Amino acid sequence: MEQYLVSARKYRPSTFDSVVGQQALTGTLRNAIATGRLAHAYLFCGSRGVGKTSCARIFAKTINCQHPTADGNPCNECDSCRAFNEGRSLNIVELDAASNNGVEDIRLLCDQVQIPPTNGKYRVFIIDEVHMLSSAAFNSFLKTLEEPPSYVIFILATTEKHKILPTILSRCQIYDFKRITIKDIIDHLEYVAKSEGMTAERSALNVIAAKADGAMRDALSIFDQVAASSRGNITYQSTIENLNVLDANYYSRLVDAFIAEDVTQALLIYKEIRDKGFDSHFFIVGLAQYMRDLLVSRTEQTLSLLDTDDSIKQVMKEQAKKVEPRFFYEAMSLCNDADLNYRAASNKIFLVEILLIKLCQLQSPSPTYSGQGEGQIKPIKVKYKDNATPAAATSTQANNSTRTPATTTPAGVSAGVVSPVTVPTVTSSAFKGTPPPPAPRDVNVCHVTNPVIPSIMDRIKEEKAVAEKQQAQVLNRKEPYTDEQILSAWRAFMANNPTEKVLINTMRASEPIKVDGDNYKIIVENQNQHEKILEKLRDIYDYIHDRINNDYWTLSIEENKGVSSPATWTEREVFNYTMETDAEFKNLVAKLKLRL
Repeated sequence: MEQYLVSARKYRPSTFDSVVGQQALTGTLRNAIATGRLAHAYLFCGSRGVGKTSCARIFAKTINCQHPTADGNPCNECDSCRAFNEGRSLNIVELDAASNNGVEDIRLLCDQVQIPPTNGKYRVFIIDEVHMLSSAAFNSFLKTLEEPPSYVIFILATTEKHKILPTILSRCQIYDFKRITIKDIIDHLEYVAKSEGMTAERSALNVIAAKADGAMRDALSIFDQVAASSRGNITYQSTIENLNVLDANYYSRLVDAFIAEDVTQALLIYKEIRDKGFDSHFFIVGLAQYMRDLLVSRTEQTLSLLDTDDSIKQVMKEQAKKVEPRFFYEAMSLCNDADLNYRAASNKIFLVEILLIKLCQLQSPSPTYSGQGEGQIKPIKVKYKDNATPAAATSTQANNSTRTPATTTPAGVSAGVVSPVTVPTVTSSAFKGTPPPPAPRDVNVCHVTNPVIPSIMDRIKEEKAVAEKQQAQVLNRKEPYTDEQILSAWRAFMANNPTEKVLINTMRASEPIKVDGDNYKIIVENQNQHEKILEKLRDIYDYIHDRINNDYWTLSIEENKGVSSPATWTEREVFNYTMETDAEFKNLVAKLKLRL
């Protein structure tokens, strides 16, 4: 029975062509050999399993080959190549610096340097893990490394170049090996599976390649492990079960739950993950990485940053387009905060559940979010579906025909009308035994002459001019209606637009209030909600006018920039207000030296 040999050794590269993922570097080495421009010392740097020692051996075999091929590879047939392949060549000496790192070991090496080659042109000394040499060993090696005999070539290999003395680095030609990409690893594993007569799903090989983290040796070792457990039929399911890998489908399902704002589904998926035995900290790190991968997969320019198979890239690209980039920015920030706080959290499951709830709410606007700071006003943008006269402008035209200009409120400029409104005082249960807080300041509304929004004024003037020229388009429906009909139409519009999450939440929190006649108003909490209503104002007008059969109904939008109501006060605001208004509470705080 033939002795079993692991794939990492069986498929170890024997020529430059068989080295995976280092084409530029191997091309340079072959050109140096072909032109005879060989240095006396090389330093191969890179992470584990990327081919440093393999390239060193191929290089040593090639420069001693008696009949190298035209493309710079060893022939593997001459006496020198056969001696090397059978492990009996005296011209190639390997030293493991991890176990031979003292001064005496280097002295023995320097003594061997004086012996010329017996069969071939060069004696090649390969020193692996050279960074493990002691400082004294490095210093004793300097002179020999700088001026070796003409037939000696040193090849040093290391995974930690920063630990090597600068005096050593200056005496070597340095080659930096790159991490092997997932695609290259998958292609090579497919070749190995085919050579071994095995069947392997590409998705399963993608999991193995990702687990290997850029190291081909690790990938081949994992491949052998999975192949043994699945008896040569390597499937995606058997791979994730054998390697105990958290399936990316869980993260994909979670993102769908975040987009749908489905807190229940997100928590149930997390429970599934816990039941399978995965660590919650590992889950947080994986979720953050998945959010990052979705972000970079949104555009073709950054798609190259996603190191995975092309088919998976396309799937992630389609999912990433379902939300705006801002969602991923905030999601990554929340995951990072949870990662930092995980170690200090006493209830780690609760920490993760809070994270998932917050991620489910990223699509909804915060009722206290002000965009760019308290009191700041951003330019208001109005979007129309076409160039036709908006219903807001035409309804203003109709109103002007029946009412005096002094009492008319054009719907198109409703956001710019100055009419101070006092928000009713809300009494919170948090103020038991204390008088309610002072009435909030007047609502600040942008004036139509505000220079921040001249584009809106220009657009309104243009629309009014068009309306005046098109008398035939003047609407004249004027059926009576009630406040209940307006609210019913308002809510029906929300029901007909289920995908407009931000708009629905804004409309639900701000229902129309009658001012006088056909004029109604809504009060929004921030500029973000203000702009969202303006974007859909044309559609809202068309829908409500048709529902109530009245084209004179108008809506103004006011933004509440005053004192927040008690229901939205923070704990500190409640504490400070109570301290100011309740003397007994203030004395109690001072006596007990309480702090919030």
